Amino acid sequence: MRLLSWLQRIFAGLGLCLAVVTLLPIDRLWLQATSGPWNDPKGDILVVLGGDSLPDMIGLSSYWRSVYAARIWREGGFSQIVVSGGQAGVGAVIAEQMREFLVFRGVPASVVLLETQSRSTRENAVYAAKLLSGMPGRKVLLTSDYHMFRAYRAFRKAGVQIEPRPFPDAAKRIEGWRHRWDVFLELSTEGAKSIYYYGRGWI
Repeated sequence: MRLLSWLQRIFAGLGLCLAVVTLLPIDRLWLQATSGPWNDPKGDILVVLGGDSLPDMIGLSSYWRSVYAARIWREGGFSQIVVSGGQAGVGAVIAEQMREFLVFRGVPASVVLLETQSRSTRENAVYAAKLLSGMPGRKVLLTSDYHMFRAYRAFRKAGVQIEPRPFPDAAKRIEGWRHRWDVFLELSTEGAKSIYYYGRGWI
């Protein structure tokens, strides 16, 4: 009976959390606090971070980051795109998949430079910093809104002077109430990673 009572309390607590997250603007406020400024800075070099990958195609988060990278390129102003993302454990190199997509969307292959060793946000920053150190010009970082807090600080910690340019990834998903709990879990995971990075001195 005691076990049943505890289970009832746990499920009641989860139900309350689900209702609060779904009905109140928690995700939106959290994103506003962590995504950084939405001033769409211009620059010379656009640094795009890879996300996930599937065995035979680009992953969803990598896809959206590539979509926005292609849009920004078409706006004009940037002369180089650096895509950072290594092997995802399934044989595919994320940066290579993203380059193929960018070229398909009209970005010249000659302007896309790849960093293919990284397997984490910290490694994105560390390995991309080596490429960027010899490249003059203003650098702008493009990644998902929920990821920008940690990514931007990791690049700054790695010695890269860069400006944040988040795009509305999670912000668009929470427009539909059915996705708000998933976004909340994603933000919670990202928050835990940020705490870990802070503890390791990586941000």
